[in-house]
Amino acid sequence: MYYVVAAGQNEFMSDIKATMSLFGVEEYKPEPLRFDAKELERLPGVFFHLQNNVIFQGDAVRVSTTVSWLDFCNKQLVEENTAEYQDEKAEKAAKRLIRINLLSLMRRITGKWPGPWGILSGVRPTKIVHRMLERGMVPENIVRRLMQDYAIEPDKAHLLMEVVNQQRSLSKLTTSKRTICIYIGIPFCPSRCLYCSFPGFTIPDRGYVQMFLAALKKDMDAAAKLIEKYQLKVQSIYVGGGTPTSLYNDEFLQLLTMIQNSLCSTMPPEYTIEAGRPDSLNLAKIHLMKDFGVTRVSINPQSMREKTLKVIGRNHTVNDIIDMFRELRRAKQFIINMDIIAGLPGEDERDMENTMRSIASLQPDNITVHTLAIKRGSILKASLDQCRGVLPDPRMTENMLRIARRYVSDLAMKPYYLYRQKYMSGNLENVGYAIPGKECIYNIQVMEERQTVIGIGSAAATKAVDPSNWQVCSCHNPKDIRTYMENVTTYLIDREKLIAGLFEDNKEESSTC
Repeated sequence: MYYVVAAGQNEFMSDIKATMSLFGVEEYKPEPLRFDAKELERLPGVFFHLQNNVIFQGDAVRVSTTVSWLDFCNKQLVEENTAEYQDEKAEKAAKRLIRINLLSLMRRITGKWPGPWGILSGVRPTKIVHRMLERGMVPENIVRRLMQDYAIEPDKAHLLMEVVNQQRSLSKLTTSKRTICIYIGIPFCPSRCLYCSFPGFTIPDRGYVQMFLAALKKDMDAAAKLIEKYQLKVQSIYVGGGTPTSLYNDEFLQLLTMIQNSLCSTMPPEYTIEAGRPDSLNLAKIHLMKDFGVTRVSINPQSMREKTLKVIGRNHTVNDIIDMFRELRRAKQFIINMDIIAGLPGEDERDMENTMRSIASLQPDNITVHTLAIKRGSILKASLDQCRGVLPDPRMTENMLRIARRYVSDLAMKPYYLYRQKYMSGNLENVGYAIPGKECIYNIQVMEERQTVIGIGSAAATKAVDPSNWQVCSCHNPKDIRTYMENVTTYLIDREKLIAGLFEDNKEESSTC
């Protein structure tokens, strides 16, 4: 199915595209079309023509949307929908109302469920709730506005409110301008998973790893100088990737020593390492993490179904996951997170029930429930035609999320951060749950963009956040490892300019979420 847009709609094209994509309808681009029956009749299948009429009246805006199409019987049909709103900038309201109108019309026309998030397409929907609270709105009105203005279904609106309330209850979420977090990216893994689009590479030979660590050391030392120069306080360190524990034992020791010597002789309150794959861990690495003051470890099964582990490219078993979890517990030091994914190929509600039952029996401190996203650059995306028949449909995936939420509730966990991605099954979400008091502060600060993060390593992003207005400026290291290693000095200059721009004025803004 395709669509064309009437003339004079250029400023609304991104909003139209985002909404029509929820229904699997693509823009027709090869040539301009006149809107008449003869032109539409020569096109295959179902073809839509969209017309939006926007009238501004002071601070109010009225939008009338018409969708015309030919069905397979070549009958021309028309529907219209009109709405108005007065409580935001007119241009922004017009874009939102166009999305609302199109969503309503296309649901009626196609009979398709576009997912529970209505017109919201951003990564961080919780930001909307934070802004509303800061304008003095009460939670009940916020939930009502989310449903009315964004067409979010009630359970998701209440979930957003619950996540934000949990965040704002945490005294640790200081937004002092000079309190920062650090992300260190290690781009190596034991193998590449079916769904992965991260810049992770199968662990290379030791010579190449040493070249990477040398560049990383230069990156880390430069970050340390910035921390010292601007008297910054490191609240959390997060070592991700990739799978950092896929490094050889000696190189893993080298990494932890570099972090301690360059960044923090005294470790910050929160220090996380993504262990991810149980086949990347061993007792020696667990003891090293304990000795170097690591406080949080993620071990991410994604599924507790043996067949699924093979399908997604994992080289370990369910028993390996359980054994490694128990070894981490014996260390008596780590807050343990476990990740799962709803919507994996070949799985259904029974598989999610079995996965959650198995994980709940281990009693981790955090569980992050992801929804499968079919990302560009992944093996899954490249082989989508072969996999499409075994992927759960959106309704089934939503049911799997409900099952997961029931189990985390039984474990007395609360949702504390939430984000969304493009190309997610069912247009759904990822949610982190934790036992109160064991939340990952880094996850919250990065997702809400309320704390400056210094990124170190390939594919790492540095984000400078000004708490006085929540403006975010960023720079990024390259994903390609060789490009990073050969040009690291150039990227360090960009990062230094970014951080200097935030702190050279010597202003100190402090508040609490």
